[in-house]
Amino acid sequence: MRKEEQTEFEKKVLDQFMSGKNLFGKGGAFAPMLKNVIEKALEAEMEGHLNEVQRTKGNKRNGKG
Repeated sequence: MRKEEQTEFEKKVLDQFMSGKNLFGKGGAFAPMLKNVIEKALEAEMEGHLNEVQRTKGNKRNGKG
């Protein structure tokens, strides 16, 4: 994050905080960050699940599984 973007972000956070607005709700300063974290966590969970499914299938070509 560039210095200019950082100060804009900090200003938005402080403005919303001081006015009592929800920082994580729709239009909140942290909403995009929260969205990215949740999406990355879900992607990692799906990759882990799919890898586990592939490992448990076995190898039918060599008669195992």
